[in-house]
Amino acid sequence: MAEKFAIITGASTGIGFELATLAAQNGYDLLVVADEALINAAAADFEQFDVNVQSIEADLSTTEGVEALLAATQGRKIDVLCANAGRGLGRGFLDQDVAEWRRVIDTNITGTLYLLQSVLKDMVHRNEGKVLITGSIAGFIPGSFQAVYNASKAFVDSFADAIRNELKDSNGVSITTLMPGPVETEFFARADMLDTSVGAADNKSDPADVARDGWNALMKGEAHIVSGWKNKIQATVAHVTPASILAEEHRKMAEPGTAAKD
Repeated sequence: MAEKFAIITGASTGIGFELATLAAQNGYDLLVVADEALINAAAADFEQFDVNVQSIEADLSTTEGVEALLAATQGRKIDVLCANAGRGLGRGFLDQDVAEWRRVIDTNITGTLYLLQSVLKDMVHRNEGKVLITGSIAGFIPGSFQAVYNASKAFVDSFADAIRNELKDSNGVSITTLMPGPVETEFFARADMLDTSVGAADNKSDPADVARDGWNALMKGEAHIVSGWKNKIQATVAHVTPASILAEEHRKMAEPGTAAKD
């Protein structure tokens, strides 16, 4: 058993898988979680780094799923939490089923907050621990045809800034927000966005690069990291561009059928 222990959520694929790989390479025992059975196969990959790996399949959009994850720690001290689990949803808001958009909110916001509150209480008590929260530059942009997802990431980005300030006297605890742009993962297929310009684009970020940016920032205790120079530019421009223009530009990327127009 290693001295260091990390929890990585959404670790079956994509950014979460790469974060878990980095944690294992750096000598952390792992507790990895996802809402699909694929997490068990992913866990087998992490074991090659000679660390203890425990996997759990749980739906972190539910209170029960978060509590199952917390119970799986068996009271072990958590040195690192990568709160990476998230869910996307494309198409027009009026065309979305209530259960679909509610699950986006419950995964990206409610479940994430419940997990953060539970883990951070002990970290602050010890005055020790590192947290990485996966936000997005989508949180800076009104997301036409991706409205609930972008709004959920705006919440996450803002929330992270707020609690970082609340906990500023706990100088042994750091909260880092990772804000990527579009990443080459299963996100767009799961969000039903493969027929969109952004979903079909072949210039998305590599999840390994995004995870490495996030991990390095986490280890340094940095507050924010926008992964990728193009995304840094887009994030900067978003802060000074009217919301109506941002929404129209997002429409061109995310409206169903836009992939065929390129």
